[in-house]
Amino acid sequence: MRTDKPGNRDSIDRRGFMKLSMAAVSAPALLSAGAQAQDTVEVHRNERPTMTYRKLGRTNIVSSRLVFGCGAALAGGKAVRVLDRAFEAGINHYDVGSNTVYKGSERSLAPFLKAHRDEVWAISKSPVKLRVKPGESITIEQAQAAAAEWSAALDASLTELGTGHIAAYYLMGVSNPDVIRCEELYKAFEQAKADGKVDYFGLSTHKNTAAVMEAAIETGWYDLAMIGITPGGWYDWDKKDLAEGTPPMTELKPLLTRAQAAGIGLVGMKAARHLAPKLTALGRGDTTAFDKFYDPAFVTTPLSPFQRAYAYVLEHGMDVVNADMQNFAHLEENLVAAATSQTFFAKA
Repeated sequence: MRTDKPGNRDSIDRRGFMKLSMAAVSAPALLSAGAQAQDTVEVHRNERPTMTYRKLGRTNIVSSRLVFGCGAALAGGKAVRVLDRAFEAGINHYDVGSNTVYKGSERSLAPFLKAHRDEVWAISKSPVKLRVKPGESITIEQAQAAAAEWSAALDASLTELGTGHIAAYYLMGVSNPDVIRCEELYKAFEQAKADGKVDYFGLSTHKNTAAVMEAAIETGWYDLAMIGITPGGWYDWDKKDLAEGTPPMTELKPLLTRAQAAGIGLVGMKAARHLAPKLTALGRGDTTAFDKFYDPAFVTTPLSPFQRAYAYVLEHGMDVVNADMQNFAHLEENLVAAATSQTFFAKA
C-alpha cells in the first residue's frame, strides 16, 4: 500500500515549507508457521507537509521516506543537534546501531527518543558472529550461540536507548543466506516479541544481497530489509564500490517487487555513497557516475547528483531510504529529494 502523500497531522511554519519547496525547484520447516500476517492497521507518527510517507511491508509502520541514519552520525554525539530539525521536517524513522559497531550512538539518541517516544519509530541492529561460509552447515551449537548473542545485543541496545521496547531489531550486515535461514535466530526474535521488547524482525545487507534477499523471501520471517543499493545496482560495503557484475537497479526491480509482495518493507542505504569524495575513503569522487542510468531529462533537473541518487532509488523499488546526515546542509538536501522524488517520475 502506497501512502506517497504529504503528511497532514502536524505542521511547521510556512517559511520552512517554502524553503523546502523552493529548494526542490532550484523458509525451511518453519516457513508456514513463521510467516507473518499483513498488519492492516497503519500507525501515523509526526507527519508533516514537508515529507512523504510509505507503509513498510506487512508492518503497521508508516515511515517517512527519508530515514535518519543515526549510527555513524551519532557516534560520539556528533549530529545530535540535527535531530530536532529532522523531527520538525517530518522524519519519524530513526535507524541506529549497537555499540558493537557504533560506539555511543544509541546512548546519544536516548534523550531525543525519550522526548518523542510515541512520535517516532526507533530501530536498531547488531551483527552476529556466525563465521560460516555459504553452503557450510551451521551446527545447532553455533545457531544457539548466535541466537543468545543477538538476544543479549537487543537487551544491551534497549538499555543504551533507555527504553524497554523498540519497533524493530535487525540482523546487521548479513552476507550469508544460511544465516538468514537460521531457525534459532528467528526463535530468539519470537521470544523477544512475546516479551514485549520488539515488534518486527529485520535484516541489513550490503554484500551478496540478491542471495540474502532470496533467503529472506523464502523463510517468510523478515518484516524489514535494509539493503545497499544505488541507481547502478547493488553496493558492496567491503569494496566501497558497486558490487562486481551487478545489474543496474532497473533490472533488480523483479526481485524487489517479490520481496515487497512477500510483505517485506524495503529500506535503501548507501544510495549515494559511491558519489562521495575520495577523501572520505568511502566514495569514488565522480558525481556523474550514475548519469548513464538516468533518462536525459532527469539529469537536467535542478537536483544535485546526491539528490538524484536518493530520488531515483525511492522511485525504482525502495519504500524508503536511509541517509547518514551529520550536518544541517546534508539534511536539508536529502529532505528535498525524499519529499519530491515522485514528481520527477511518471507513475507506473
